[in-house]
Amino acid sequence: MKLTVQGREAYAYTGGKPFDPALPTVVFIHGALNDHGVWTLLARWCAHHGHGVLAVDLPGHMRSAGPALTRVEDMADWVLALLDAAGVSSAVLVGHSMGSLIALEAAGRAPGRCRALVMVGTAYPMKVSPALLEMSQRDPLAAIDLVTQLSFSTLAAKPGYPGPGVWLRGGGRALSRLVLGHQDDAALFHTDFAACNAYAGAEEAAARVTSPATLILGSRDVMTPAKATAGLAQALKAQVHTVEAGHALMAEAPDAVLNALRSALARAVAPPTRQECPA
Repeated sequence: MKLTVQGREAYAYTGGKPFDPALPTVVFIHGALNDHGVWTLLARWCAHHGHGVLAVDLPGHMRSAGPALTRVEDMADWVLALLDAAGVSSAVLVGHSMGSLIALEAAGRAPGRCRALVMVGTAYPMKVSPALLEMSQRDPLAAIDLVTQLSFSTLAAKPGYPGPGVWLRGGGRALSRLVLGHQDDAALFHTDFAACNAYAGAEEAAARVTSPATLILGSRDVMTPAKATAGLAQALKAQVHTVEAGHALMAEAPDAVLNALRSALARAVAPPTRQECPA
């Protein structure tokens, strides 16, 4: 699905169903150097179980026109503008890694538009080591290889999904390389990492969030370790689900992540009726 957001073309995957803004909407926001494809299983489940789905490509990533935005705050504003463009008054906001910070900031900026907040593979502060920041700028392909190695805790996919013989690390690395090269922006990895590293607004955003919050964490995550979420979980009064996986937990533990998401959706605030929607 293509939309015009802040004057530029934006893309959102709708989970295999035509998007209907009258349905309760779930917005999926990907992490650094990823795209909507990391949400395929979750997006399709939601779309086929009574939800409208917008799994976005952030600006400058794959099918959404650039330039890439450099601040989490600006990306949050873009997500809220995307809701306007899609005719959606409120939504469940689901984000992974960098996307989790974007979802949090958007929920804090417009608490009445967030029915539930789901932060997957998150941490705060989301600091990136100076060495990795420098590598992402100097040699982004080497940085992709390193981050791929750190993001997966296993060498092979589970038998059930995506299927026997699938190479998780190879697929993750291939996606990052594809996103990096798609719009010929060699600095994209560094831009995303620098945005995560610089974000300092989580406490203020969390204080303004009024909807139910859920954290879905990987027990083997070394990129955003679960122990780094205690303060965030407390500030949000969040329900915490921990699954056996690394940072790429949607790929490593798809069923467990889906179950946690279903629990979060069950806690979501009911969307406003058409009469309650703002004009």
